[in-house]
Amino acid sequence: MRAPVPFIAPPMPVVASPAIRDDVALRRIAAADWNALAGGQPFVSHAFLSALETTGCAVPRTGWSPRFLTAWQGDTLVGALPLYAKAHSYGEYVFDWGWAEAYRRHGRRYYPKLLAAVPFTPVPGPRILAADARTRRALLEHALDLVNREGYSSLHVLFPTAEDCALGESAGMIPRRGLQFHWSNPGYRDFADFLSAFSHDKRKKVKQERRKLAEAGVRFERRPGRDVTAADWAFFFQCYETTYRAHHSTPYLTPAFFEELGRTLTDHLLLVVGSRDGRRVCAALDIFDRDTLWGRYWGTTQYVPGLHFEACYYQAIEFCIEQRIGRFEGGAQGSHKLARGLRPVPTYSLHAVGDRDFAAAIADFCTRERVDVAHAQDELESSTPFRSEEAADR
Repeated sequence: MRAPVPFIAPPMPVVASPAIRDDVALRRIAAADWNALAGGQPFVSHAFLSALETTGCAVPRTGWSPRFLTAWQGDTLVGALPLYAKAHSYGEYVFDWGWAEAYRRHGRRYYPKLLAAVPFTPVPGPRILAADARTRRALLEHALDLVNREGYSSLHVLFPTAEDCALGESAGMIPRRGLQFHWSNPGYRDFADFLSAFSHDKRKKVKQERRKLAEAGVRFERRPGRDVTAADWAFFFQCYETTYRAHHSTPYLTPAFFEELGRTLTDHLLLVVGSRDGRRVCAALDIFDRDTLWGRYWGTTQYVPGLHFEACYYQAIEFCIEQRIGRFEGGAQGSHKLARGLRPVPTYSLHAVGDRDFAAAIADFCTRERVDVAHAQDELESSTPFRSEEAADR
């Protein structure tokens, strides 16, 4: 009898490391190829990022110079990193003006810096777009190398996922923590069911706000993207611009940008329009997918007490309940969101600073800041409108 032939596993195929390029414009990449990496998140979709460029919002003239990184296996796109060279810190929502001022006082240049982010959009989500860990690390390492090779002061990755955060920290980047306000839907039947989780006084206050607005003659309509007309977009931008001007600011985004979103992200848009005595007075634009609704842009042509809360929060929450959407992200800042049922959640950013002395000082600052943010989150949680037993269950 012949001896058994031992099993020998076939050799594993050797997969070459991806080639990282920083000279391929987004417009030259097929939307389907890009979106296959984006995982369905609207804000890193080809449509959203392209709209920012083609309508002149995130371009060198406005201080946003696209430096997108792409990873390739032959002719196949396998990874990407939305990256910009920034000439300022506007439109980021993770504030580093103090760092820039410290650089200036010491006779050093903070700008240009590199920023991996979605312009003007403080929405947590994927930033390093690739299916495998090796490609993701290669993209990040290439971005870090650009800091040293091309003289940028720093690299910043804003509102990344936990997975991106872990990768950045393992590469030596400094983590920074912030807070946003999000609402979660455990399966509310309707808005009244949602309010039933509030304490009596907090529930009464929300009901009074909504009743007073209705008594003032304000009515609301929610329009899906497919039903938004050119006249609707013009009115929305009038509201958006008026509100920015009222706060002595210049809007980052243009009518053409919103019109382009209306054409390319139609199925992800919700326009809330408020009218008083038959005349439109406010509008809020939300973006959503199957799991999340993001409150993004709003404005009004006149002040009416409670208008902002209804247009931006209560209408969004009602829509989420009706559509069984699990989360509503109300965005950065504003503890007033707490009384409307949104709760504080941590957000993150990553920072690599080329100057070693400044890097050490910034790392120390971020360490101390994380303690302050954690304490602030605890204090805010103690002030939620939910009954204590509801708070304990969530």
